[in-house]
Amino acid sequence: MHKVFGDMLSGNCYKIKLLMQFLGIQHEWIHVDILANETHTAEFKQMNPNTRIPVIELDGDKYLWESNAILNYFAEGTNFLPQERYERAKVLQWQFFEQYSHEPYIATARYINKYLGLPKERVAEYHAKQVGGHKALSLMDNHLAENQFFLGANATIADISLYAYTHVADEGGFDLSEYTNIRRWFQDFERIPGYLKMARENA
Repeated sequence: MHKVFGDMLSGNCYKIKLLMQFLGIQHEWIHVDILANETHTAEFKQMNPNTRIPVIELDGDKYLWESNAILNYFAEGTNFLPQERYERAKVLQWQFFEQYSHEPYIATARYINKYLGLPKERVAEYHAKQVGGHKALSLMDNHLAENQFFLGANATIADISLYAYTHVADEGGFDLSEYTNIRRWFQDFERIPGYLKMARENA
C-alpha cells in the first residue's frame, strides 16, 4: 500500500488525497507537522531532500515528491489525464500556471494568515500577495466563463491542482464573491464521485 506523507490542510497535499479518492487508490496517510519542523529530520530528508510535503512512498524503496508530479504519476491511463498530445500539454500548462502564477500568491497569503497568524513582520508581504492572487483568479474566472472545467467538459488533474488552494483562497484574504464562474466551478468539481472536503479527520 502506498504511504502518503503530508498534511490535509495543505493544498498541495490535499491534491493527492483528492485524486486518490476519485480513483479509489488505497493508501496510508501519515501526518507531517511542518510547523514542528518534521520535514527537516534526517529520516524525512532521505525521502525528500527538499524538505517539503507531500511525499509518496512507492513500493517501499522509491519516493516521489512535488504535488503535480505525483498527480501525473497516478493519473496516467485514467480520464484525469488526456492521452492526446495537445490536451495533455494543456493540463501541464495549467499546472505550471498554478505553481508559478497562482500558488505563490494565494497559498502564501493563506499560509501567512492561517498558519502563522499574520505576524507584524509579514503584514506587508501578505498585502503584496493580493494583487498577484487576484490576477490569477481573474484569469481563471474568464476561462471558466466558457468552459465547465479547465479542459472543457471533463475534470482533469489541472482542475485538482487549481481547486486545492482556490477553494480556500478566502483564508488568504481573497474575496471570491465576484468570481461567479469560479464559484460555479466549485459546485461542479464537488459533484465528482469520491470528493471529500479539506479536513484532517479525512486523512
